[in-house]
Amino acid sequence: MKVTDLDIGDMVYAAHSIIDDGSMPEGYEGEVLAPAGSRGVITLIGHVEEEPERTVFLVRFEDEQLNLSEPIGCWVEDLSVEAIM
Repeated sequence: MKVTDLDIGDMVYAAHSIIDDGSMPEGYEGEVLAPAGSRGVITLIGHVEEEPERTVFLVRFEDEQLNLSEPIGCWVEDLSVEAIM
């Protein structure tokens, strides 16, 4: 299965550390939003208006206490369907 085959509610993993590019409200540029291998759930799937061929996934990742983060916008290449060790 590929990331592009997934739907809302499906589980994914951060393929690498996801870093704030400065676009997260109340965040700061360079902050690690989800370490590599973090488990998350897809909450919304959409497209960027300027690049309709690119799919963006809103994902809520778990922290160490299993609390879900605020939704984070991720590209296909940011996500994996298999756990990263």
